[in-house]
Amino acid sequence: MQVEQPPVDRVRQVQEGERRGLLLINTGNGKGKSTSAFGLALRAHGRGKAVKIFQFLKVPSARFGEHRTFDTLGVPIEGLGDGFTWKSKDIEHSAELARQGWSKAREAILSGDYFLVVLDELTYPLIYGWLPLEEVMRDLQARPAHVHVMVTGRRCPQELIDIADTVTDMQLVKHAYQAGIPAQRGIED
Repeated sequence: MQVEQPPVDRVRQVQEGERRGLLLINTGNGKGKSTSAFGLALRAHGRGKAVKIFQFLKVPSARFGEHRTFDTLGVPIEGLGDGFTWKSKDIEHSAELARQGWSKAREAILSGDYFLVVLDELTYPLIYGWLPLEEVMRDLQARPAHVHVMVTGRRCPQELIDIADTVTDMQLVKHAYQAGIPAQRGIED
């Protein structure tokens, strides 16, 4: 590691554009897309902002760590799916749940009732063709000016990336799974 001096002489640039709701995307094969989105939700909630979280693959009865925490804090988090797609016994039912879920998410986004709406794992119903990309993009672009939306999931469609304000591509460098270490409570769930 090379030691360097802190940037003490950097000039701070103040942006002069209007503040408005942002479309943010966390994508890529690295770990932390949802975790980062949940951190953003906590930040907004901590500022007294209304937040709603939708999880497109989690079941409504899921009780992972984030569900327990958000329930305690009074932040609504809703599972819309039927679990991991590779375990689905009826893929058309999974697709129908995604369509029903988008209807709920769309309503929350367009209502203007929320400062931040998190669409966790939305990319999967898009890339599987369960949701029409054009419709989702149209709805996201039609949201009220103050509403921020965070989308997570691998392989985000380029069309969605193109209309986003902020995109983070999380790259896999190393993962414990590769060393044979299984998922652990409090880290993966």
